[in-house]
Amino acid sequence: MKRYSEHEIETLRNEIRYHNYRYYVLNDPEISDYEYDHLTQELRRIEAEHPELVTIDSPSQRVGEQPAEGFEKVDHPTRILSLSNAFSAEDVRAWIERISKIDERVENADFVVEPKLDGLTVVLHYQDGVFIQGATRGDGEVGEDITLNLRTIRALPLRIPVEDHQIAVPSYLVVRGEAFIMIEDFEKLNIKLEKQGLKTYLNPRNTAAGSLRQLDPTLTAARPLTLLTYEIVYWTGNVPDTQFEQMQYLQNLGFPVVNVDYCENLDRAIEEAEAWIDKRDNLPYEADGVVIKLNDLSLSTSLGTVGKDPRGAIAYKFPAQEVTTTLLEIKVNVGRTGVLTPYAVLEPVEITGVIVKQATLHNFDYIVEKDIRPGDRVLVKRAGDVIPYVIGPVKSVRTRQETPYEPPQKCPSCGEPVEHLEGEVAWYCVNSSCPAQLIRNVEHFVSRGAMDIVGLGIKIVEQLIEQNLVRDVADLYSISKEDLLMLEGFAEKKADNILNSIEESKKRSLARLITALGIRGVGEVVANDLAIVFEDLEDISNSTKERLLEIEGIGPNIAEAIIDWFASPRNQRVVSKLHAAGVWPRRDAPSTTEAHSLDGLTFVVTGTLPGFTRDSVKVYINTYGGKTTNSVSKKTDYLVVGDNPGSKLDKAQALGVPVIDAAELRRLAE
Repeated sequence: MKRYSEHEIETLRNEIRYHNYRYYVLNDPEISDYEYDHLTQELRRIEAEHPELVTIDSPSQRVGEQPAEGFEKVDHPTRILSLSNAFSAEDVRAWIERISKIDERVENADFVVEPKLDGLTVVLHYQDGVFIQGATRGDGEVGEDITLNLRTIRALPLRIPVEDHQIAVPSYLVVRGEAFIMIEDFEKLNIKLEKQGLKTYLNPRNTAAGSLRQLDPTLTAARPLTLLTYEIVYWTGNVPDTQFEQMQYLQNLGFPVVNVDYCENLDRAIEEAEAWIDKRDNLPYEADGVVIKLNDLSLSTSLGTVGKDPRGAIAYKFPAQEVTTTLLEIKVNVGRTGVLTPYAVLEPVEITGVIVKQATLHNFDYIVEKDIRPGDRVLVKRAGDVIPYVIGPVKSVRTRQETPYEPPQKCPSCGEPVEHLEGEVAWYCVNSSCPAQLIRNVEHFVSRGAMDIVGLGIKIVEQLIEQNLVRDVADLYSISKEDLLMLEGFAEKKADNILNSIEESKKRSLARLITALGIRGVGEVVANDLAIVFEDLEDISNSTKERLLEIEGIGPNIAEAIIDWFASPRNQRVVSKLHAAGVWPRRDAPSTTEAHSLDGLTFVVTGTLPGFTRDSVKVYINTYGGKTTNSVSKKTDYLVVGDNPGSKLDKAQALGVPVIDAAELRRLAE
């Protein structure tokens, strides 16, 4: 079994986090659902093989990304979960085999099969039969309040029951559904926009998501949104205890519900699921698969969850569709972290009703492995009905004029030399001022986990860069009030607030600043380790690879990435400008007694601790000589537990690891 380094796993996590952000926050995905599903499956597989490397912030431990700015936040009454995926009948049978080992009742269970709608998940709250609040899924625990926008959807009942049925309504009811746009309505909308000379939309899913996340509800009302519900997530009193009956119950209350097919056994459920594949092209809405659920909801609940996925249900994804076309050219994009990603320019071809001109090629190793060459006839798959990718060449029709592709030696955006470390898949541009990376680099620099400059959202960052006010992250500290007042949407108070926030960010810790620089492989954990060892950024820049390798958790690739980042002349100028601007935190120097009070002790933290952020508790423990890790093992000395702890508490109790709270941690340290 291959051993994976912490860096390799963190690189995969970062890639998944980035695509989560593109999909859930920006509503602008760069890869297909199919590719994303396989990335997450690969992460779960690796973490299952290396449980000691699972981190609290891994995408496998959560449902989605943080809610977007601009809406009030809503706490969900229970976690709004996602689903694990199956791509074949064998995958479905393997799922049943796994959960049958937990509860043998599964072997004789009945099922329901429902379409997996491709829209925006919404959570609807009803009090005494009246719709009082609606939210997006957000990160599964906290969503965005889009109540006013949801009220514009005519399919959504504002009061239940809709008809005068003699049916008991819970005093509090929370229902989960999917907001979306019918394919026919989407086509009519685009025709209308085209006639008006306005920009048309690419697909119904992103149009629905974008429409519901408008700050102005009148814009939402102008879109042909509709709704189907498929789950009761919270209730008071009594509701039916099977999925099939719950859907009938919701329908009787007046909710629009998904089509539910009852299946008496697993064979029938698989047969029904596969029948949906033949129906997919005739559906009135976008769907990327079906959901197979245990009908007995009490049994389903008792099985629990695996990370973000309930054990009692699985998504059976539709197979992707394939065509062949000519690969005209291979071009390269540069991402926020400097990763160079190749993509194919294709002779236009129609796939499932969409004209495809470009497709992803994954990475340069993939091109070599598949021997993909410009000029090839290639097989293209539009996986998940979103972003197509090249499967490989049809070698039998080659003309012998096709030549192997060579990765670029210089960044196509800034012209700086690119870096490729031995054993890594990715090629990188390490210039933090590279124009292709700048918006994302600045966005990362100002984010909550880094310098936390409140008010500097992506739109303002784009304005600053468009106006040439920011050419690197250090330029943020030379922005004047006059500069901001020149930008659209700025008045005195807004400008003052942002300038105050920029000034306040100068007080951030050395660890936060290191995180903000966006050095490849250096996340919050590694940044904290560096901030304990080194005095300041200059001390790090003068370090040797050997000294870095002495730090636990830093391997050869991360050490080399740190050395390369500080060796770049452009990055050196950024560091100098930060120093000149007074952004120069230094390592804390606690007293000798304090520094050793937790010496030799290893801690794991779970849940939200009063008086601490996720970052600050780790810095606190490290300051007093302790060490923090992300997974519980027999070597863990203490598990520090806060509100809403995760599965680590169960594991600690099983292993006999002492469990303490924030107050006990402070007593140990001080």
